[in-house]
Order: sequence, then C-alpha cells, then structure tokens
Amino acid sequence: MAKTNKSEFIATGTVAQNRRARFDYNITETYIAGLVLVGTEVKSLRRGHANITDAYGIVEDGEVYMSNMFIAAYENQGYSSHAERRNRKLLLNHREIIKIINSLQRKGSTLIAIKLFFDAKGRAKLEIGLGTGKKLYDKLETAKERDWSREKARIMAH
Repeated sequence: MAKTNKSEFIATGTVAQNRRARFDYNITETYIAGLVLVGTEVKSLRRGHANITDAYGIVEDGEVYMSNMFIAAYENQGYSSHAERRNRKLLLNHREIIKIINSLQRKGSTLIAIKLFFDAKGRAKLEIGLGTGKKLYDKLETAKERDWSREKARIMAH
C-alpha cells in the first residue's frame, strides 16, 4: 500500500469556488448550507477534486437540492463508489428553505453555488447565492467598474 502525504488533504478551507457566479448573476442573498454526502465523496473533496461552476439549486418535495455539482470518483475506492453528478441534498433551516422556495418561484430567480469549503469542525459546507442573471450590458458595466477601481487604486498609490 502506497504511503500518502497528509499535506495533500484539505482539513479546513476552500475546496472549490465559482468565480463567475458574481459576474454572471446579481446575488441578493447568500446562505451557508450543509451537504448530505457519502464517504467516498468526502474523501474526494478532501483531495480537492470538485467542480461547482455549473451547479444550480432545484426544489423537490419541499427540499432544496444542488444539481450538476461534480465530485470526482475516489481513486482508492473499494467495492462501491458514488455518482459524480447526482442531486445532493442541502441542509438548511426550515425558514431558509421556505424563503428560497418562494424566491425561486419568481421569474428569473435562480440558486447557484458560490463556494464549497470545509468549516472549522471539518464539515463540508456550500455557500449558495440567490439571484438573477445579468444581461450583457450589466456585465459590461461590472467590468468597467472593476477597471475603474483598479485604475483609481493605482492613481492613489502614486
């Protein structure tokens, strides 16, 4: 059996991040949700093998699920593994679930994954955002504001 370096594993901190989320969407509210995972998913997350760029939230039977979130198969699996792109249940308070369901019923509203991380206690958490998609002119305006703030910082530095 090959020895593994413990420094390869992520104990706490960010596993995956959706950097385009705030560029493509106007995020109005953010929530921190737990995830219902199986053992091989957690082991794969500890190695950092996840992608949440295409993940979005759906509602089934009064519960919120994250769909299209990719967690790679664990390479040292035994006799069983997990589906890489399955719907994963989000663990939220009842009030938060009701608020999210009501918001998603509005036209153009969507629930997207922003960041996947391990908290201080070592539990997998997902930061999700509730928002609406931006139009092209909104994206251009965001880029202009970002460029102007960089230029302003350069000017102020000198």
